[in-house]
Amino acid sequence: MATLKRISAEGVPAAMAKAERYRLLSQPWAAESICLDVLEVQPGSQDAVVLLLLSLSDQFGREAGAPARAREALERLTDPYRRAYYAGVIAERRAAAALHAGGPGSGAVAWGLLQEAMQHYAAAEAKRPAGNDETLLRWNTCQRLLAKHPELAPETAEQGVGVAGE
Repeated sequence: MATLKRISAEGVPAAMAKAERYRLLSQPWAAESICLDVLEVQPGSQDAVVLLLLSLSDQFGREAGAPARAREALERLTDPYRRAYYAGVIAERRAAAALHAGGPGSGAVAWGLLQEAMQHYAAAEAKRPAGNDETLLRWNTCQRLLAKHPELAPETAEQGVGVAGE
């Protein structure tokens, strides 16, 4: 592979805005690339890490390595609240990908991942800043998804299902 070109520190704000736009245009691979460029210039940028994580989670179910790379990005978050919240986002989006993929055992996989997401959101709720209800909104979304899809249920001993999307 050819050597990548390094962006300037002055170009970071415009690059971040462009990455947001690429996510909105359903081009998460382009947003991911931009975030990696930003993190080369500003390795500690928590906003770039969050945008990278979200861009990767947009690729769940389409890009085999995306869940592992999203968990790697999660490890770069330094704030305990954000780490718990985005761990929930990863689990919730993996559940959605499993639900969308369908197939044998996908209901049990999605159920387990939604339970995991709700645990992370509950942990984040205890650490949330005053007036920040995003963990409550995400937890409620998971609960409503479970209510809407009664076929989602825990794995039984006979099923012996692994986690999809790894």
